[in-house]
Amino acid sequence: MGSAAPHPAPRLLLQLGAALLLFTSGGAERAPSPHSNRVHSFEPQFLEPLQNVTVTEGREATFTCVVDHLGGYRVAWIKADTKAILAIHNRVITHNNRMNVIHSDHKTWELKIKDVRRNDSGEYMCQINTDPMKHQVGHLNVVIPPDIIAEESSGRCDGVRGQHEPRVEWRREDGRKIALRPAGQSKNEVQTWEGSELILERVTRDDMGAYLCIASNEIPPAVSKRMVVQVHFHPVVRIPNQLVGAPVGTNVTLECEVEASPKSINFWTKIMDEQGPQIVDSRRYVNKEIEVNQYTLKMHLTILDLEEDDFTHYSCTAKNSLGEVKGKIKLYEIPLPKPLTTPQEVLVGTVGGEDDNLIPHTRHDQLIPLTEDKQAASPRQGKPSATRPPPPSRPRNTHAVPYSPEEPRGDRGTGAGAATPLLGPILAALLVVILVPRVSWYRGLW
Repeated sequence: MGSAAPHPAPRLLLQLGAALLLFTSGGAERAPSPHSNRVHSFEPQFLEPLQNVTVTEGREATFTCVVDHLGGYRVAWIKADTKAILAIHNRVITHNNRMNVIHSDHKTWELKIKDVRRNDSGEYMCQINTDPMKHQVGHLNVVIPPDIIAEESSGRCDGVRGQHEPRVEWRREDGRKIALRPAGQSKNEVQTWEGSELILERVTRDDMGAYLCIASNEIPPAVSKRMVVQVHFHPVVRIPNQLVGAPVGTNVTLECEVEASPKSINFWTKIMDEQGPQIVDSRRYVNKEIEVNQYTLKMHLTILDLEEDDFTHYSCTAKNSLGEVKGKIKLYEIPLPKPLTTPQEVLVGTVGGEDDNLIPHTRHDQLIPLTEDKQAASPRQGKPSATRPPPPSRPRNTHAVPYSPEEPRGDRGTGAGAATPLLGPILAALLVVILVPRVSWYRGLW
């Protein structure tokens, strides 16, 4: 039989013994130092106490040891409960690659532990190799954040663990309230629900969405599990406007609102007789879908440059595995307003004239003759009726001005050269006085 391989334990013990010898040896064995050739009147001393450290599992912990007048002495880090030497001066002794030592100004010494684990908890010692040895002790407390261990297909938030009993609550991801409908009770809406189990009864489409199970025990970070609730139902179509009107040559958009789960197949058809062709995108037709939420969308059909044949009924159809539903919209023509082709007429009158002088006035300022007197002979009566003698001729102002109903009638003849309203009656009276005696004189001759 061959000789057995030597056991590595004696070699490890020899290495630890050499480290202790190096740490506890006198000045000849001390590391070179700029202060080694001086006469030391002060022994090393700690300037600050070693602080306790609390850290969350998985993060980094740091112990800081501040020493003054270190001189040629050395600083060592030791795990106090196991007596394991971790580092001496700037050399790491342990084979744990998560630990490291750094120093600055030959005064501040740090022990860093990365990716802290639960078994790293305990007391750590910063020690100086004086005689007798000086040391400080700090405690590392590793806290465990909550954790959720559950299968993805589970609807429960089971398997919650942590150093302290975690608190579990449910909330909706979109911030809406949770609807609770216990049997025999009315509906109740809450913002959060505490407990590892959330039961949703008599679910509707409003209950659809993501729910978060959040576990926390005042030790950051809190953890959460996301669950999605899907409710399947046949499509529902809502039409905001069933009658839509537009003129020829313009653009128009028809709209349908669809709710469906699972998602539906949606399309438009142009109804001619009983059944029409499906409308696809082209030069004049544009289909568009706008998602509102996970089960609601809006169907838009835009028709460009409307023609006479476009004015008919249109159907929006939504179809999924649970059913099919249609909505109908009627598109009708709105006639364009016709432009004005006849001249507009306004009432005008001569300056200083009476009400009978008010005549229609065209755009081109043409004066229209006055109509005959209403007292003229009528053919239906068989004989002519007495007519009023024409008023005496007088100079007329041919400059026509628009008549304003707000202007007082008595103020229209106040300009220079305008006749007064009483001039007509006065002239008529003078004619009567002059003509009546002459008629009587002629009768006496006969």
